[in-house]
Amino acid sequence: MDQPSLTSTEFSSVVTAITSAFGDPTRREIYLLARDSEDGVTATEVAKAFDLHPNVARHHLDKLTAGGYLQVAVSRPGTGAGRPSKRYTATTMGDHLDLPVRHDDVLVTLLGRALDLLPRDQAEAMAEEVGIEYGQIMAQSLGYDGDHQRSFRSALHTVADALTAHGFAAHAEKRNDELRIVSEHCPFGDAVLANPVICAVDRGMMKGMVMALYGSEATLATESSIPMGDTICVTAVEA
Repeated sequence: MDQPSLTSTEFSSVVTAITSAFGDPTRREIYLLARDSEDGVTATEVAKAFDLHPNVARHHLDKLTAGGYLQVAVSRPGTGAGRPSKRYTATTMGDHLDLPVRHDDVLVTLLGRALDLLPRDQAEAMAEEVGIEYGQIMAQSLGYDGDHQRSFRSALHTVADALTAHGFAAHAEKRNDELRIVSEHCPFGDAVLANPVICAVDRGMMKGMVMALYGSEATLATESSIPMGDTICVTAVEA
């Protein structure tokens, strides 16, 4: 039986929904905390656990609730007075997901399934497009307002720092007059061995961040990668 086709619009819609819920590393950690807690969590408990302002904790919880990954129950204090307390518990929607802290396993699972339905060229283009969009969101999360450009080298160091925060263990370096981003860890795990096209996601993330931070597109060339049998991933970046 032929597998159902997946359109670009459907692919992007599902990616948007999932990254909206899990696109922030702290939010993924909050989900794991709620999932592992028998009685769920409150915004106050989350704020204390992650050193967040209560309003920020509530924002993350509401995003996860909107995505269907948490459900909320409201209860009042025993006296009947005071502000109602909201307790968030995990739904069964995330039961099939294995989400180690700071890993993009939700996106990897989605891409692995979607890429199997697509021709390689189309799959790679989609994966890179998603990465570019996500990279631009990452740049915005750093508070970059776009009013002034950074130097290209400074932008690459910022890109490497942001990638590290997402599990890539990356750093920027200059070798033989060539600027490169070296990633010593791949948060996509073994999925890239089965589907090397997934590498287009982090290539897109780099492009999207450079575009937002530096103000123009960059040319990327893969010098080494784990799917190619190397121990690290090295990407040459040219303005």
